[in-house]
Amino acid sequence: DKTVSLRKDLSEMHEWITQAEEEYLERDFEYKTPDELQTAVEELKRAKEEAMQKEVKVKLITDSVNNFIAKAPPASHEALKKELDVLITSYQRLCSRLNGKCKTLEEVWACWHELLSYLDAENKWLNEIELKLKATENIQGGAEEISESLDSLERLMRHPEDNRSQIRELAQTLTDGGIMDELINEKLEKFNTRWEELQTEAVRRQKSLEQSIQSAQETDKTLRLIQESLAVIDKQLTTYVADRVDAAQVPQEAQ
Repeated sequence: DKTVSLRKDLSEMHEWITQAEEEYLERDFEYKTPDELQTAVEELKRAKEEAMQKEVKVKLITDSVNNFIAKAPPASHEALKKELDVLITSYQRLCSRLNGKCKTLEEVWACWHELLSYLDAENKWLNEIELKLKATENIQGGAEEISESLDSLERLMRHPEDNRSQIRELAQTLTDGGIMDELINEKLEKFNTRWEELQTEAVRRQKSLEQSIQSAQETDKTLRLIQESLAVIDKQLTTYVADRVDAAQVPQEAQ
C-alpha cells in the first residue's frame, strides 16, 4: 500500500531528526580542554553536512506525498499533508539550529586561538623586559652609558595596553560561556602574576638607574673640578720650575 510506504518514509525521517537533535542539540556540552572543543567543532560540522545531504531525501518524500495526494482520494490527503508539513518544519528547524550552533562553536574556537595569539605576543614582550632587566642589573660605566640603558628600558616599557585589554575581554567571553574556564583562569593568573612582577621590577630598576645617573654625574663633576684644579697647580709648578724657584720659598705649593 502506497500510504503505508509513505508513512514509513516520513516516520524514518522523523526518527533521524529526533536522534540528531538529541545527539547534537539537546545534550549538555562541557568543553574543558582545547581537544574537547576541537572535537565538538568537527562533529558539529559533520552533523551539519549530513543534515544538508538529507535535503535530497526530504525533497523525494515531499514529491512522493504530493504525487500521491494528486491521485489519491481526498480522504487520504489531510493526514499525509499534515505529517509532511510537520516533517518539513522539523527538518528546517534542525538545519537552522545546527548551522547556528556550528557557527557559534567556530567563533568560540577562533576566540580561543585569538586569546592564545595575544598571550604569545605579550609573553614575548615580557621576555624582552626580563632580558633588559638582566642586562641592566649590574651596569658599569659613566652617566652617558647608564642614561642610554635607562632610555632603552623606558622605550621598552612604553608598551600599549591594548593587547592586555584584549586578553581580558577574550578570556571573559570564553569563561562566561563555561568554555575551558579552569584552563583559561590558570593561564591568566600565570600571565598577570608575571606581568605585575616584571612591571614592579622595571619601575624599581628605572629609579635605581636614575639614582646611578645622578651619582655618576656628581662623580664626573667632582673629577672635572679635580682635573681643573690639578691643571692650575701643574701650570703654576711648571712656572716655578722654569723660574728655578726653590720649594722652601713656596711651602704651601711644595706640600
